[in-house]
Amino acid sequence: MENRPGLCDRTDDRLSVLVPIRSFDAAKSRLSTVLDEDDRRSFARSMAATVVAAAGELPVFVVTDDDDVAHWARQNGASVIAPAVRGLNESVQAAVSIRHEAGDVRVIVAHADLPLATDLAMVTGPGMVVAPDRHGDGSNVLSVPTDAGFRFDYGPGSYEAHRREAARCGLSVTVVQDPGLSLDVDHPEDLAELRARTAEP
Repeated sequence: MENRPGLCDRTDDRLSVLVPIRSFDAAKSRLSTVLDEDDRRSFARSMAATVVAAAGELPVFVVTDDDDVAHWARQNGASVIAPAVRGLNESVQAAVSIRHEAGDVRVIVAHADLPLATDLAMVTGPGMVVAPDRHGDGSNVLSVPTDAGFRFDYGPGSYEAHRREAARCGLSVTVVQDPGLSLDVDHPEDLAELRARTAEP
């Protein structure tokens, strides 16, 4: 865990969770060698439901322009933000702006492919708080103030990219190492790791 004094360090109850989901239909194509299309779709829905549930009492907004995902989100007790822009970074950026205008002072952005997530609320506090993936490469869950001017940079190396962005914004950095948040399932080896962790003794 690392903390640095920042310009935007503060906590507040006006907090919401953003879960970006592009589509379930084309989800997890990298798992096509081990799961067929129907299984991949069902698996993606199951993981997303786990992430939404891990928000607990926090308000959840699924960020999507897909009608099927939006319908699923409402069935699972989440609200929907349809950003009408292309790209993950652009969609999250637009959603953060919408929540800032609605009065939220902080958001938690959580990927929808965390099958072991149990508590997203642990990824909050002053400055930027991040739960990286198990390889220390991606930003599985990220929390920032909505007024920090933070620019999201998801993709390969996003963990270090977001640390640099926090420094640019003058935000302190807290790293949360949690086994339930570190496993995102994108590749067959990730699925094998999930099965190993959840296998009966």
